[in-house]
Amino acid sequence: MGVRFRGHRHRSLRTGLTVVGLAVAMTATGVATASALPPAAGDSAASIVLTEQATDRILVLASDRKSFENAEIQWEWRPSAANGLADLAVDWGVPDEAKLRYRDGKPYLLTTDSWGFVGVIAYPEGTPYWATSVGRGQNPHSIELLPDGNVAIAASTGGWLRIYSPRSSTYIEVDLHDAHGVHWDEERQLLWALGGNDLLAYRLGGMPDAPTLTEVRRTALPTPYGHDLTPVAANPDRLWITTGSQVYQYSINEDTFTQDYRGANQISRSGVKAVGDDAESGQVLTTYIQPGNLCTWCTDTVTLYNRTERLTLHGSQIYKARWWHAPPPEATD
Repeated sequence: MGVRFRGHRHRSLRTGLTVVGLAVAMTATGVATASALPPAAGDSAASIVLTEQATDRILVLASDRKSFENAEIQWEWRPSAANGLADLAVDWGVPDEAKLRYRDGKPYLLTTDSWGFVGVIAYPEGTPYWATSVGRGQNPHSIELLPDGNVAIAASTGGWLRIYSPRSSTYIEVDLHDAHGVHWDEERQLLWALGGNDLLAYRLGGMPDAPTLTEVRRTALPTPYGHDLTPVAANPDRLWITTGSQVYQYSINEDTFTQDYRGANQISRSGVKAVGDDAESGQVLTTYIQPGNLCTWCTDTVTLYNRTERLTLHGSQIYKARWWHAPPPEATD
């Protein structure tokens, strides 16, 4: 697969960003075995971050039912003149990814929008570490930070995986059909990417302003239309993978997809847009398509499985939800 260099206008305010990753090691491959059970289910101290498309905002809310359903918003964000992103706000309107990453103990929001905006945003300040637009018609769907400060983007309609360098005006690109997910594996030093039919791993090389990508693994998905890719907090050998019809865990060491995780008979279903477990409580959350929602790919509800609860934000159009382990902004008078 060829790597292409391209020029691109972008916004970069800081450099040297690193990412906290999984501290695990590769072992010999073999047959998939049962995953370790998550911690005993309990209430989570983590909040939940949402891509909310009715109001085109990123929202952070507490994960208890009362706060969530009363719409007690801890933090909200969209690009605007106030945060220095007025020129890129035109390409924001359908937010479809929100992740939390830390650098030197400081949290950052990673976000993409189907209209073309992609960015790494300081939390809670709301100002960009880096941001750009990939243009209309590309449909960026996921984003990740790399150890050298570069940013990886996956775009479904564009059918590509890109590495952007905040230090330069170029990016590299490889073809990836229906690209939907990207995740950096720190210990293995691999960049995982999810396409419509395959899960791939890439080795990074080169210099920060002239990176390279080398494909080192390609595994066909058990069912088509790959969508969400996130690490399994309870088992560092595993990745969560959703497709159009199922939710799997993928064993990195065994190179095998499985549904041997606890609660699979409830969690695995069609139309799941996001899945993740909370490292502290073991709670698993998902968002999946809700019949009757005005947004035909959205829901107004985040479903929790270990405590069997549904958190509804009435009138909302939620696409993805993820656990958010960052303190709420301090209240001001």
